[in-house]
Amino acid sequence: MDNVTIVGDMEDRFSSILTDEAVTFVADLHRRFNQTRIDLLARRQVRQAGIDTGTGFDFLPDTATVRQGDWTVRPAPADLADRRCEITGPTDRKMVINALNSGARVFMTDFEDSNSPTWHNMVDGQINLYDAIRRQIDFTNEAGKRYALTQEPATLMVRPRGWHLDERHLIVDGVPVSASLFDFGLYFFHNAEELLARGSGPYFYLPKLESHLEARLWNDVFVHAQQTLGIEHGTVKATVLIETIPAAFEMDEILYELKDHSGGLNAGRWDYIFSVIKKFRSREGFALPDRGQIGMTAPFMRAYTELLVQTCHKRGAHAMGGMAAFIPSRRDQEINAIAFAKVTEDKTREAADGCDGTWVAHPDLVDLVTEIFDDVLMDAPNQLSKQRPDVSVGAADLMHFEVPGGQITEGGVRQNVDVAIQYLASWLRGVGAAAIYNLMEDAATAEISRSQIWQWIHSDSSTDQGVSITPAYISKIADEETERLRSELGHAIYDASRFEEAKALFETVALSEDFPDFLTLPAYTILED
Repeated sequence: MDNVTIVGDMEDRFSSILTDEAVTFVADLHRRFNQTRIDLLARRQVRQAGIDTGTGFDFLPDTATVRQGDWTVRPAPADLADRRCEITGPTDRKMVINALNSGARVFMTDFEDSNSPTWHNMVDGQINLYDAIRRQIDFTNEAGKRYALTQEPATLMVRPRGWHLDERHLIVDGVPVSASLFDFGLYFFHNAEELLARGSGPYFYLPKLESHLEARLWNDVFVHAQQTLGIEHGTVKATVLIETIPAAFEMDEILYELKDHSGGLNAGRWDYIFSVIKKFRSREGFALPDRGQIGMTAPFMRAYTELLVQTCHKRGAHAMGGMAAFIPSRRDQEINAIAFAKVTEDKTREAADGCDGTWVAHPDLVDLVTEIFDDVLMDAPNQLSKQRPDVSVGAADLMHFEVPGGQITEGGVRQNVDVAIQYLASWLRGVGAAAIYNLMEDAATAEISRSQIWQWIHSDSSTDQGVSITPAYISKIADEETERLRSELGHAIYDASRFEEAKALFETVALSEDFPDFLTLPAYTILED
């Protein structure tokens, strides 16, 4: 392996994943595609510079023929035809077993937002998936309880990290490899043939895309990977998360670029709101209300989800709904009743809109959500026949950011500070899926929380009580919230839990003059392995 260096520790079984052949495969992907990735990331910055000077978004004139064309994606394989309930979570061993056993049709296992990217997590996750695919995974907890797979586990999908991230523990020709190519390459190399032999295939979720050109890059990776391993063209299936506002204007084009490999589109809610704030951060006077007030019925959220369903079904692709992040309480049935009612309302609306399925974060929601979609789908595997000709969404609808009745409250400010710090502390401890206030939070929550704080400061916003939102005000709340945590947890647990580092990191990404594109970039520099 010339000019290829692994700088992470080789723990137990890591050598079974980081074989010379597998690492060479990843290095080849890096050498072929990394420069295009870098060029596309630079294109994001050029586009942002235009937005900062007053340019908005519109549907691309150069791709009008794609939007107007009569084409469809390749049909889904049998085990991806019915996706009425998908469960998501990180790649730790117990989670993989429980999610595959949950009764959901699909388990989207996550190397991205719900997985803190320690070297251990990234390689151990590959080991866990390798074992799960071969039905040789089990887990015994400290109390002696054993977990093992049932006879009919969910179909497995994998979310690699986004194009903007690096994997610093694998160096090729003097630079870190793309985290996307690292996650995809190791999984595909070890498991594609085994999955096919078992009647499934290598299926993926693609995060954070901002253009059809970024989808084209993924498609080129898929084509090359399949050719290299002698796997039939079109075997890979990839569902793209529409979680950036630029991608919302290119949904047809994204499906077209991935046409033979497309698994559809998914409405990534929190990251979409984060993207709206990030892209229009320089718009004078622009400020969204408390994140808890930005529901799926807000005009811009409604527009993009309806356009997603219409676009997907026109092209024969699955349209997937957003996340239900609630974690049922074992003690408080009143909390459960309120949350279940909200989940039911949300998922009933998605099913009625034509979504072919949706996401949950906890096994206890699987039956509830499955029943909601059963009532609409009945014996059909999906709603691809529901074409939604009634939907008419233009650029102005996608950028109609007013939230009727929305306000910025001290409670909303405090919640953003509190949850962001708690999540970042968890992430720094190596846990990327954090249970906070009966919700399963991932990096998207921290992103929208800190970006709202930045937006409120830079738009000279005030709370509904007239309190000006300034850096000093936010720092005061951060001090109060961390002191509360110290009091509740005790000094020893607090100090060991990295809350002070999390608070400093939060202030870096929320209070800086310039807007950091992703909080995970500075966070990665202080993440311990």
